[in-house]
Amino acid sequence: MIAQASGPAASMQKRTAAIPALYDLDTRFRVMDTFPDYVQVLTLASPPIEAVGPPALTRDLARLANDEMAELVRRYPERFLGFAASLPMNDPDASLREADRAISELGALGVQIFTNVNGLPLDDPRFAPLFARMAELDRAMWVHPARGATMPDYPTEDRSKFELWWVFGWPYETAIFMSRLIFSGHLDRHPNLRILTHHAGGMVPHFSGRIGPGLDQLGARTPDEDRTAVAHALKRRPYDYYRMFYGDTALFGAEHALRCAIEFFGVDHILFGTDMPFDPEKGPMFIRETIANLDALDLSKEERAKIDERNARRVLGLRG
Repeated sequence: MIAQASGPAASMQKRTAAIPALYDLDTRFRVMDTFPDYVQVLTLASPPIEAVGPPALTRDLARLANDEMAELVRRYPERFLGFAASLPMNDPDASLREADRAISELGALGVQIFTNVNGLPLDDPRFAPLFARMAELDRAMWVHPARGATMPDYPTEDRSKFELWWVFGWPYETAIFMSRLIFSGHLDRHPNLRILTHHAGGMVPHFSGRIGPGLDQLGARTPDEDRTAVAHALKRRPYDYYRMFYGDTALFGAEHALRCAIEFFGVDHILFGTDMPFDPEKGPMFIRETIANLDALDLSKEERAKIDERNARRVLGLRG
């Protein structure tokens, strides 16, 4: 039985239902065969599990998803090098237990979370044990943006128009998630956290001036009533914390954006990723365009090898 999403999750379910490579292995394998030596690490597509239903349901769905992804990795090791576990984040305690189970029993490479939990920010104290546990386990955390059309572009409207909720809303969501994690002190408490942001950190690389000299003035111009927002005393410049994150190359074939992300994060913090199969061709286009973008950049053989494979093996703990 397939759970039918409602509310914010319903729009994502509609967007994904017509993409065969998401659920048809033969279709996916045909796409993969187009690109020599191309393999994947599996993550569950949107909507977030916590958006599908109450905790009693999402706990079971997360367990089912992780069991199935582990089985795919076991059956097709030449195709799938591993997977990121999904979590029922609307039940923080259950999420912690499922992360432990998926990593220790199923061999998950880490966990995937989203930039908010049904509107709740990830710097909420309820989620602090998960970040602490992932730092203790020394496993990666994938972060995918979450935002729906029900979040309007203007406060005078009821909905976002023209799909701008994801075109611009998702990069914004990613930047806000990263910022709130920084200012809540998580990266001071857990400096070994390996957090992989989808779409190369969203807005962050492209606004390095604002997060550099701009945030260097944080507090100096802050109204008295907002000073609680800067209560945590950071040990470094805000700019330096942003560069502790990792980004992938999933930028929809925009070479200039990819160059910007690599310059910002550095070659060692960029992993190959494509957003496959969410392209107009439902599979091959974003892989092809991402490879072409990397080919067009002035990268050394060593730098290219890091982005194509070596960084993923190091950051995700892959053998080989």
